[in-house]
Order: sequence, then structure tokens, then C-alpha cells
Amino acid sequence: MKKLLATLLLLVTTQVTAAPMAGVEYNTTTQEIPTDNAGKIEVTELFWYGCPHCHQLDPQLHAWVKKLPADVYFKRVPGLPRPDWAPMAKAYYAMETLGVLEKLHTKLFDAIHKQKSLKPTDEKAAIDWVTKEGGLDRAKVQAAFNDFTSNTKLNRAAQIFRASGATGVPALIIDGKYITSSTMAGGNLQALNVADFLIEKARAEKK
Repeated sequence: MKKLLATLLLLVTTQVTAAPMAGVEYNTTTQEIPTDNAGKIEVTELFWYGCPHCHQLDPQLHAWVKKLPADVYFKRVPGLPRPDWAPMAKAYYAMETLGVLEKLHTKLFDAIHKQKSLKPTDEKAAIDWVTKEGGLDRAKVQAAFNDFTSNTKLNRAAQIFRASGATGVPALIIDGKYITSSTMAGGNLQALNVADFLIEKARAEKK
């Protein structure tokens, strides 16, 4: 009986401490993606405001980002695998340009998934929403949705999605070389744990 208990304990301990498996809980990106700062480890979230799983992950991710070490920085890139996701990508970059991203990021998720007052594929409705919730001039919001800088960022977002090898969102890219997701890891918290492992891996590779 003691031997059986010891064996079971060993199995549980092994499962808890086992490193995430490449090809299962994470993959290398299809192409290596250049990062913004070679001296630091970059964590990029691919997301879509219309995605319920991204909405569920957002508060957990926010808490996790607050605890990141000094050599790690976080950024978001709107997922753009198909044209009908473009209105929300435009909304993200427009809010960034207009200086209301932090104010409206969570509110936009909630408008879509809690209040269900906004259709994420409706660009006109998105412009109206940002105008109202941001207390902004509609002409300025519309210009921010469609200016040259926004279009350049949209093209870059689409390139990053393709290069990452992502098959959906939310997904986390670590230092432009590795990708994990809630689906691959088996849940939101598991994905964040895999991201922690990949951060350590990227740190070791930089030395």
C-alpha cells in the first residue's frame, strides 16, 4: 500500500512539474517575428474584441502582465485572419491614436459580450461607439479609423498573424519565436503558465 501511494505521488508530482511539450502546449512560430526591443523579451497577445475567449482571458491577462519581470514587456496586436475582423482592429488602433485605448479597451469587450450592444463586424457602429464612449468628435474618430497610419498597422497585424502560425485567438507570442494559446495549453491559466515557461526559455537563449 505504501509503495502504491508513493508511486501515485510520484506520478502526480511528475505531471505537475513536467515542462510544457513542444508541438502540444506550444509551437515555434511559422516565421520568426522581429521584436521591438532586442534587449528585452516581448510577449504579444493576438486577440479580437469579438472573441468571447479573449474577453474571458482579459482580466486574467491584465493581472499577469502586472507581475512581469523588468526584462519582459507586453503588447497587443489585433488578430486579423479575415476581412470581417478588420472593424475591431481599426477600432483598436483608432483608440490608440486618439489616446483613449486604456479607457475604452475593457468597455469595448463588455459592450460586445456583456451588454451585447455592439456587433463587432459593424464598422459604422464601432465608430459611433468610440465617439460616444470617448466623448470625441465623430469626424476625428472616423479619420482615425481610416488614416494611412491605421492602414499600415492593419497590414502589419495581418502579417504577424500569418507569421505566427496562429489558428485562432487568444494566442500569446513569446519573443517572436514561440506561440501558445488557451486551446493548446488547455485553458487560460494554463496558457499563462506556458507563457511563463517560454519567457524563461527565451531568457536562457538570449544569454
